[in-house]
Amino acid sequence: MTDFLIELGTEELPPKALSGLSTAFLENIQNGLSALEISFGATVKFAAPRRLAVLVSNIADETPSKELVVWGPPAAIAFDAEGKPTKAALAFAEKNGIDASELKAESDGKVEKLVARISTQGKKTIDLLQGVVSDALAKLPIAKRMKWGAKREEFVRPVHWLVMLYGNEVVSANILGLTANRNTRGHRFHHNHEIVLKSATDYESELKHTGFVWADFDLRKEEIAKQVNAEAKKVGGVAVIDADLLDEVTALVEWPNALTGKFEERFLQVPAEALIASMKEHQKYFHVVDANGKLMPNFITVANIASKDPSQIIDGNERVIRPRLSDAAFFFETDKKTTLAALRERLKTIVFQAQLGTVYEKTERVAKLAKLIAAQLKADEASAVRAGELCKSDLVTNMVGEFDNMQGIAGYYYALNDGENAEVAAAMNEQYLPRFAGDALPDTITGAIIALADRLDTISGIFGIGQQPTGSKDPFALRRASIAVLRILVEKNLALDLRELLTFAKNQHNNLTVGDELVEQVLSYMLDRFRAFYEDANIPAEVFQAVTAKQLSQPLDINQRVLAVNEFSKLPQAQALAAANKRVSNILSKQNASSNAVIHSDLLKEEAEINLARAISAKAELVTPLFDKREYTKALAALADLQQPVDAFFDSVMVMCEDAALQQNRLALLQQLRGLFLEVADISYLVPAKN
Repeated sequence: MTDFLIELGTEELPPKALSGLSTAFLENIQNGLSALEISFGATVKFAAPRRLAVLVSNIADETPSKELVVWGPPAAIAFDAEGKPTKAALAFAEKNGIDASELKAESDGKVEKLVARISTQGKKTIDLLQGVVSDALAKLPIAKRMKWGAKREEFVRPVHWLVMLYGNEVVSANILGLTANRNTRGHRFHHNHEIVLKSATDYESELKHTGFVWADFDLRKEEIAKQVNAEAKKVGGVAVIDADLLDEVTALVEWPNALTGKFEERFLQVPAEALIASMKEHQKYFHVVDANGKLMPNFITVANIASKDPSQIIDGNERVIRPRLSDAAFFFETDKKTTLAALRERLKTIVFQAQLGTVYEKTERVAKLAKLIAAQLKADEASAVRAGELCKSDLVTNMVGEFDNMQGIAGYYYALNDGENAEVAAAMNEQYLPRFAGDALPDTITGAIIALADRLDTISGIFGIGQQPTGSKDPFALRRASIAVLRILVEKNLALDLRELLTFAKNQHNNLTVGDELVEQVLSYMLDRFRAFYEDANIPAEVFQAVTAKQLSQPLDINQRVLAVNEFSKLPQAQALAAANKRVSNILSKQNASSNAVIHSDLLKEEAEINLARAISAKAELVTPLFDKREYTKALAALADLQQPVDAFFDSVMVMCEDAALQQNRLALLQQLRGLFLEVADISYLVPAKN
């Protein structure tokens, strides 16, 4: 058992890709060793701006020895009448490197055949490592590889050194035009010299203590977070550490040193989101907030050197950030001179989609749909219309032009500046909620209305021109939009009918190529997004199918039914009643029974059918008010008591008897039984499918 180190030294690697490259490199090395059946112990990945490395502990010195069993031609044709090897036998012997005199025949379970048992000696691991590493590098997820100088080799960045140590021995290998050795390199400024590694296990320690490099990405990230938090405490604040920014900064520095700078308090008059965006996107700074979460006039930068005079670095960063924040302040003040209402005119020149018109036309459609939704929810229609009209105006502001992530946020501040009411202002930002899985939903009803109207307009329009998602392609993010609509309707408890809203949305478009089937096509697509909801909640697929069988179109109602059927399915009576419903469904479908059939009490002859009729009547009276109040869980729990009379009925009553009147009466009885459950769902779907 020996330790193996591979390090590839490069020019600065893409910071946003570094972590992914490091993980993939480790996995590729592991897979390569496993494919060769080389056993190994713990593995550690290292990644810094100028290096990718992997340390494999306790790697086996050889691949396993094997004995191969190779079957040849049948003995009947391998030897002639005199027992001498035929041409077929001689060819088999030559192919497998054995003497003809050593040929033997054995039964393979069916017939006697020639057999060769060949022992293969294990190969030395050190001789296989070049291939493992070359293959691992070739399989890295690099979108575009580059060449450098006059070399023909390609990689994500030019490579400058290669370390491959097997214990304390250099592996004889040539990869990407470099010959492997034991010489790594330190920090570009603190120790711009080669470091000679005695053994593979010296790597991390030597780089840190001699080369001023924290080679372990995760440890370096922890150190940065620790330093940033400590710096924030020095100014009485709390650092806000964005995970993506932390990863990016970790990929930019080898020897992190966090430093705190400040900017003029006058910039705090600008929306905090704009200042944060400027600090984060342009300068990779962490921002600081006070105990109340309010932005403080400080920032934390992470330098790649330990300066003897940190004030020089701080001063330089303060001088760099000042014009950035000045730009944000200028954009904000300039934008406030024009109202969102006035900015709408500019939307007439911006195409939303070639066949669906301009962004201005989209806001017109959104406003009309928002008015319909507000009326159904008994919300403020005027606010909904106003918010719909203004919802895209901030797209043409200077602020959003510079910081695209200010879309919606800028609209909120400008709406307040224009004197719009609080609901309309909030809707400017809330229209985009939720932005991602698990994100918050709109707080205001007007915000929720615009969020729904905007997405429904987009979904119906894109489907209407035949550009619905296919496979993994979803350029207009319609899956995410559909899930957002469902979440808002369900979690905000909004009893809206999607079929009705989609019909209205469709009728507002003029150039659609899809016909009358559009609404049902979109509705089916959207409701099918529910599946992921219920999978995450561990609700069986058949429960969802039981509800969708009713062809409903109100997501809130569908969700309530699914939850109720899921609870019902856990009851001990559920499977028996589901089976009975399936049996009833089969009987009724074959007889074309009328759904309005009437039960005639004078035709109830058998005790079991009399008892069932009484039970159905009593349960109908009990559960009807529950259905009206959508208390489906209570209703199904009450109907579970029908198991006993239903089982007794099928045990002793012949439905398809010769007496036509009795037969029709019993079918009517079964129709009423099934109808009670169908008020919620088709529970026959709960019967397990037969293999």
